This record gives sequence, C-alpha cells and structure tokens, in this order.
Amino acid sequence: MPKFLIQATYTPEGTKGLLKEGASGRRAAVERVVGGLGGSVEAMYFAFGEDDLVLVIDLPDPVSMAAISLTVKASGALTTRATPLLSVDEIDQATRRQVDFRAPGA
Repeated sequence: MPKFLIQATYTPEGTKGLLKEGASGRRAAVERVVGGLGGSVEAMYFAFGEDDLVLVIDLPDPVSMAAISLTVKASGALTTRATPLLSVDEIDQATRRQVDFRAPGA
C-alpha cells in the first residue's frame, strides 16, 4: 500500500478549530478520513515551526491521496504537502529498470 508523508500548517481558522476540539479530536477526524478510503494512519505528530502537523499514512492508491488533499485544501483550514514515500525495496526495483534517457547536450 502506498505510503505518504503529510506536512500541514493550520490557517488561523483551522487553529481555532484545533483549540476548540483538541489534538485527540483531530486525530479521530484524520483516522476517519483515511480509514474511510481504506487506509491507515501510521504516525501523527503535532509540531511547531514551519509545520503544525506531520503524518505518515498508508492509502490504497495515489488517487485516494489526491481526493483527501483536494478536500482538505478546499476547507481552508490547512495548507498541506503530500510526499510519496518509497521503501528500500522499491528503490532497489527502480535501480534495476532500464531507462532510455539522454542528458541535454549529450
């Protein structure tokens, strides 16, 4: 199952919602969304600095990740970045594939 790193920053309105329902309320909401699409939450951490929230989630496919991303961004409560995560085995598979590429000017 594809794994994704999610980094999110709350908007002022999103922060008000977090203050109102607490971190456990947001965890339940995230688990409901991800689980509803057949995925699971591997890790969820709150932070301070550039990112307010960091998650590692498993989803059945990239389309599920896109659906979540679009819906969350449309809410206006958060800005997010989703990064696909690849295992060591997946990178090993990639290194064994032949790619017909010519560098510019070569």
